[in-house]
Amino acid sequence: MKVSERDGKKRCFGNKPGQEFYADYHDNEWGIPEDDDQKLFEMLILEGAQAGLSWETVLRKREGYRKAFYNFDVEKVMNMTDAELEALRENPEIIRNKLKIYSARKNALAFRAIQKEFGSFSSYLWAYVDNKQIVNHWQKFEEVPVTTEVSDALSKDLKKRGMSFVGSTIIYAYMQAAGLVDDHLAECWCRTDR
Repeated sequence: MKVSERDGKKRCFGNKPGQEFYADYHDNEWGIPEDDDQKLFEMLILEGAQAGLSWETVLRKREGYRKAFYNFDVEKVMNMTDAELEALRENPEIIRNKLKIYSARKNALAFRAIQKEFGSFSSYLWAYVDNKQIVNHWQKFEEVPVTTEVSDALSKDLKKRGMSFVGSTIIYAYMQAAGLVDDHLAECWCRTDR
């Protein structure tokens, strides 16, 4: 595990010069339980956009996504027109993959349906981990899984409900981002004994 030259802290990622934004994400979001539906929707769309790319690439475009998708207001995203989505294919502030862009609206519709069925997306999501964060105790990143039985089950259900870009690997990363799973490594300064 590397030590940041900037602040001397050991982090799982985000320690290279010029990665301060990545370190901030690591320290203040990754692995921290989230139950706000709008933030959960944002992370779901961003994780889907990441497919085939690095998370760092997506984080660098996060503000562009916020502007393009109405700050991840589910109602506004689900009502975006084809013309609005097509226009986003020319927007250099986001990843301009047509399928990923259109999946935001598709996923917003399924997200809203889940909210109506369960009262909130958070209630639906956290039920997959019995409403308690899974805290792992990994020594090195090679030990961290890319999928689990829980991410497999959640992925399968989200697909059944009409979402796309929600494969098990994406969903496990989503679970880390939303704090359902805490995979901070043993030497990481964010690691706590809970």
